[in-house]
Amino acid sequence: MLLEAPVRGFPDAEFLARTKSAQNQMAQQGLDGILLMTEPEVRYFTGFHTLFWQSPTRPWFVFVPAEGKPIALIPEIGAALMRKSWLDDIRTWSAPAPKDDGVSLLIDLLTPLASNAANLGVMKGHETSLRMPLGDWERLIAALPGLQISDATKLVQGLRMVKSAAEIEKLGFICSVGSAAFSKVPEFVKEGMPLESVFREFRQTAIGQGADDAPYVVGAADQGGYADVISPPSQRPLKQGDVLMMDTGCTWDGYFCDFDRNWAIGQATDEARLAYHVLWRATQAGIDAARPGNTCRDLFNAMSAVIAELDDSGGDIGRLGHGLGMQLTEQPSHAVFDETELKENMVLTIEPSLTYGRGHMMVHEENIVLGKASARLLTQRAAEELPII
Repeated sequence: MLLEAPVRGFPDAEFLARTKSAQNQMAQQGLDGILLMTEPEVRYFTGFHTLFWQSPTRPWFVFVPAEGKPIALIPEIGAALMRKSWLDDIRTWSAPAPKDDGVSLLIDLLTPLASNAANLGVMKGHETSLRMPLGDWERLIAALPGLQISDATKLVQGLRMVKSAAEIEKLGFICSVGSAAFSKVPEFVKEGMPLESVFREFRQTAIGQGADDAPYVVGAADQGGYADVISPPSQRPLKQGDVLMMDTGCTWDGYFCDFDRNWAIGQATDEARLAYHVLWRATQAGIDAARPGNTCRDLFNAMSAVIAELDDSGGDIGRLGHGLGMQLTEQPSHAVFDETELKENMVLTIEPSLTYGRGHMMVHEENIVLGKASARLLTQRAAEELPII
């Protein structure tokens, strides 16, 4: 039985609220506009949702002014879809055009700002990229003397970290779909099954449960434990004594779940059982510490304290969870370096990991949303003891 899905898309009021919030912060920070070029940010302010971003051929631009609606400067191939959005001002060119891929349109738009020595925000920081040729960027800046360029990373990422009620509903749905798919794994997994067949069956199951896609399915299986958590599957057949892990990022209406599950095939070693139990408790410590006013570092420390009972390596994997939304991984990071304050309606992954035995590792992950005083699970909580298939 399929889960009941929310309504797709968002009302115009959602994008108006996002834009107003951005403009309020722009005024406080002295920004006269923000230029956006990457898919999640363009989609966040416009609702422009398409898989055509998979093609690297064309650049796409959205300008958020100090007042009023954003302005889209996009290849003509996207005009019909963008006109379905809440935007009124959509400027296009015939692309690809290597000699002038939207640069002239950008110069025309930004020249009044440059003439007034205005301050343009561009995302420069961690987890950002310049999605246009560097040569085109240099040409643009050379044509706009007087224009000041500032970093808008924290502003935009800060807005995206805190989800609206409609976003949380979509995230809750896809997490439920992922949970339903994982619950069916013991029904089709068996000893001797090639790992690539396990992954393929899981993808089909997730889509059958209501996911739009399962673009991220990784994991491993090996005797007593695994040593790699990001590989594509091999043809290796499952064997008795294997620990199997699958990590999935399923999507629905452009929003991701991101969590994993572990199983033992036939039997489990005491080491694997202990590692699983410690990770389950570390996950719970992270969930308990996920309260508004705490920081990402607090979550990292709460999980690390439990992990240290078995593994005192200090979290060499780098972080123990992250933000979640339109991307599989978003800011912030649960790491010793990240002092981002947790806020109500943040959606996060709690993802402790540890090493044990002879080069084995184990990862456990759940998805949560922060309430006024505590967090609630969006995923169905994993079993407290390592499940045996």
